[in-house]
Amino acid sequence: MTLSWKTGGILLGAVFLAAVLLVKPIGVSTQFVIADGIIADVINPDFITETDEGYTSTNAYMAKSNGKYAKNASNPLNYSFVFVIAMMAGAAASSFMRGGVKGGEKNMPQIWRERFGDSSAKRFAAAFAGGFIIVFGARLAGGCTSGHMMSGLMQTSISGYMFTLGAFGAGIPVAMMLYKKSEG
Repeated sequence: MTLSWKTGGILLGAVFLAAVLLVKPIGVSTQFVIADGIIADVINPDFITETDEGYTSTNAYMAKSNGKYAKNASNPLNYSFVFVIAMMAGAAASSFMRGGVKGGEKNMPQIWRERFGDSSAKRFAAAFAGGFIIVFGARLAGGCTSGHMMSGLMQTSISGYMFTLGAFGAGIPVAMMLYKKSEG
């Protein structure tokens, strides 16, 4: 079953609106920091400590915002972390309901095959590299497309507009270079 981009867009907008109205704006990239904090705290139990004033960490980034990140890493069953885990579970369930992830031509877009060939390994490597760059950029910007663009635009945030202009300002030329039509 294929969902049209129009229906998908409307459904995505409805989910974001419901989240903003009922809980809080959606943001995902900070949860990578929280996951790192969970792992660091398992390796070094002194990484996060609870004090009378709240939570803190030996890491300045985890301790910032009055220990908010340290608290979330110490208590990961919070809305944001569970939301990210549920997103991954939903993506996996959707993939399996459609027959799973298979290499080769079945699930590879025609435009990719025309430009880069049929190698599943090359496609997965490119997706991983692209994902790494996106996460690095998101943390550098202090938020991701979910937080800055989707939730930010919904709240008419200046950072949301700036992030959106930057994302499309970089993404469109890169896509044009990667998928340029061959001469002849």
